[in-house]
Amino acid sequence: MSSVIRPTPAQRTRRLLVLAAAVFAVVVPLVQNLAGLGLTQAEFAADGNSTLRVAGYAFSIWGLIYVGILAYAVRQVLPQTGESDMIRRLGWPSAVAFFGIGLWIVVAAMNLKAASVAVIFAALIALLIPLLVLAPLARGLGRFERDRLLVLWPLAALAGWLTVAAPLNLITTLTAFQALPEMLAPGGWAILAIVVTTAVALGVTAALRTLVYPLPPAWGLLGAFVAEHGQKPAVAFTALACAMLLLIGGVLLAFRLKPGVERAT
Repeated sequence: MSSVIRPTPAQRTRRLLVLAAAVFAVVVPLVQNLAGLGLTQAEFAADGNSTLRVAGYAFSIWGLIYVGILAYAVRQVLPQTGESDMIRRLGWPSAVAFFGIGLWIVVAAMNLKAASVAVIFAALIALLIPLLVLAPLARGLGRFERDRLLVLWPLAALAGWLTVAAPLNLITTLTAFQALPEMLAPGGWAILAIVVTTAVALGVTAALRTLVYPLPPAWGLLGAFVAEHGQKPAVAFTALACAMLLLIGGVLLAFRLKPGVERAT
């Protein structure tokens, strides 16, 4: 169990800022879509998606991610929620990531492609590095401990989706700028992006030992298979194979491997 204490005034302020960032992340796309301000996310992605596409339905995962981050943020401002190690050490990184995914909607609406790449990778790195640093602590959480359900799971799910969304954003932007290096054909770059994304996702899963992290990238890769199987079978079936590898590897890493000594019994 993580030690739990009452938050100090400074920690309560941090929690309120985490909540504000989470609300910003959720409200910005709603306002942008309802008001029709600038490009939609689909319109933004369409300019440059000739190298690698993901079926539109795959982005419905954002609904679950938004529910998760709101649950994570709201729990922190409840009076009965103590200051655990997970809450304390992931507070500011999560706020940065939440602000980043909201800001991404803004820069995408303005068609600022290079800025969108910088923002999405910043959000990914801000969240992924602290999760990896805290991996031993995360593995030691009880299976139904609140910090696992309402801290690790929401943040790992967001990090998992950003793990596949950030490379997709990069390759789409490079395609739009006609800046893909000529050492590989566009299909080769798509396959390389899929393989590298899968390798990174498996490595993170091995550290965190939670199935919540690899599920979103597997979902995204299945969306790539659906989008590309008609015109680019090599790309599509690479995506399908990697999605299956993530699902099988995620299950084995999360449930079949012997847990570390830090796992609560």
